[in-house]
Amino acid sequence: MTRTLVIFVKAPVAGRAKTRLAIGVGSGRAAAIYRRLSANTIAHAAGGEWRTVLAVDPIAALSGYETLWPPRLPRIAQGRGDLGRRIRRVFDQVGAGPAIIIGSDAPDLRARHIRAAFKALEGADAVFGPAPDGGYWLIGLARRRGRAPEFKGVRWSSEHALEDTANSLPSSFRVRRLDMLCDIDTSADLESAGAGALMRARARPKIV
Repeated sequence: MTRTLVIFVKAPVAGRAKTRLAIGVGSGRAAAIYRRLSANTIAHAAGGEWRTVLAVDPIAALSGYETLWPPRLPRIAQGRGDLGRRIRRVFDQVGAGPAIIIGSDAPDLRARHIRAAFKALEGADAVFGPAPDGGYWLIGLARRRGRAPEFKGVRWSSEHALEDTANSLPSSFRVRRLDMLCDIDTSADLESAGAGALMRARARPKIV
């Protein structure tokens, strides 16, 4: 069955992208950092042996930004609601087969991490890529059992996000976890990742 990778992206404009990071570094710099991080994510993750889709926010970003988001990649809207509703909606939009959703702000993400996630789904119902702050940079579902579950009771943008999401899954689900990667949500994350994080995000393959 077709394997699908979905990358969640936001319009890379000041005041919309990386608003929590902007509190510490300013909206202009936050948007510039996000442009680099998202381009890095797409370049490393979109060239594998899977179909790649961009899930964009806001809906107006379904067009434009071709210098940052390759035109060859199909786009869908994330839609309204909290992160759980948007994740479920996107899982249900992308067709049958195993699917993985990632953010676009983990500077050390590489194609090998995506391959490991799809491999894990061969023997599991769900997979998570944990982040040090208690959130996650990846969620994947094998989708052998119909629609994606509802992600209820999740304390988003908190240290409980991963555990709450895992607990919202059906009790029969087999869950695997991948390597921990840092994602850049706040200025504290940026400081923790170190100056080299953004330099590593520059070292990316050419986007075709």
